[in-house]
Amino acid sequence: MELADFSRPGEKKKLIWAGALGFIAIIFLWWTFIGFGSAKPMRSGTTATPASPRSNVGGTNTRQAPGTVQPISLNDIESVQLPGTVPVVPEAKRNIFAYYEKPLVVASPPPAQTPTPPPPPPPVLLAAISPQNVYAKTNEFTLELSGDKFTPEMRVYVDERELPSKYKGPQQMSATVPAAIIATPGIRQIKVRTPDARVYSGQIGLSVAPPPTPNYSYVGIFGTTTHIDTALLQDKNNKEILSVQRGDLLSGRFRVTSISEKEVVFMDTNLKIKHSLAMTEGERAAGSPSSRPTPRVDAEDDEP
Repeated sequence: MELADFSRPGEKKKLIWAGALGFIAIIFLWWTFIGFGSAKPMRSGTTATPASPRSNVGGTNTRQAPGTVQPISLNDIESVQLPGTVPVVPEAKRNIFAYYEKPLVVASPPPAQTPTPPPPPPPVLLAAISPQNVYAKTNEFTLELSGDKFTPEMRVYVDERELPSKYKGPQQMSATVPAAIIATPGIRQIKVRTPDARVYSGQIGLSVAPPPTPNYSYVGIFGTTTHIDTALLQDKNNKEILSVQRGDLLSGRFRVTSISEKEVVFMDTNLKIKHSLAMTEGERAAGSPSSRPTPRVDAEDDEP
């Protein structure tokens, strides 16, 4: 084996580095297996046997068998001393630009109202009335009502106005309708109910129609020595001029009852209704007499 030649510059450095590395390796191995503390070194391949606890009760040291639990004495318990003062926590910094804003309260819409249910069907049945149609301006008449479940305390009402009523049975009643109620055309609502409106029936309409009128115009008058006046009437349909006196019947139903310089009065013989025609110019027809009233002729014995 050839020894190192120290005459060479590089051989001396190699030897120094090899010695340093070997020393470092020895220190590392010592720290790994033995350590640098004062504890008893442990050899590899051996296990340390834990020391058995000893009891100081009664001032004697006794060994305790392995696997047993050593009881704790009250003398060994010590109280824990807590600090008497609460540590001061610094107050959090407040942002001067942050402020409390009251939340906006939005008014909730009112709850939807439940529609009122319709009233129960009336227990009293009003089936029909007779007559169902009348003419305005006629006299009072008797109205007959038919239905079911009528009682003696029920009354007949027209437009919520009580009528003189008569109970005839559970299915029949009658009432007197005065002329003032049918003075004008229109519909009148008829119903049957008790005065307190606790029991009532449905409604049936009574039709009040306009009465027929004479289709003439009063255009002139003639006077005679016997003071019997003759009225000149013009038919509105064919423009014919008619001469009529008191008692004459026109159109089969209108009777002349009065003639004057202002008006002619007719009586409807069917409905017993009076009609008045005021004096008008009328429409002139070829060959018709003058429509201007003729002055009355004085009697011969009226000389002053």
